[in-house]
Amino acid sequence: QCGNQIGAKLWEVISDEHGIAPTGSYHGDSDLQLERIKLFYIEVYGGNYVPRAFLLVLVPVTLDSVR
Repeated sequence: QCGNQIGAKLWEVISDEHGIAPTGSYHGDSDLQLERIKLFYIEVYGGNYVPRAFLLVLVPVTLDSVR
């Protein structure tokens, strides 16, 4: 439970730092935000970015807290 909550917060912070919206689109204002972005994201069709992580949650209460 704790690991998934920390992981969700980590991705929130990384997305903010790199200018990635929750939809996966880039809305940043600096080329530096795209530097090394492939370390954290995979660029998919249409120029959107998908996190390079998979968080598995089996407990409904935890799932609700990271949504």
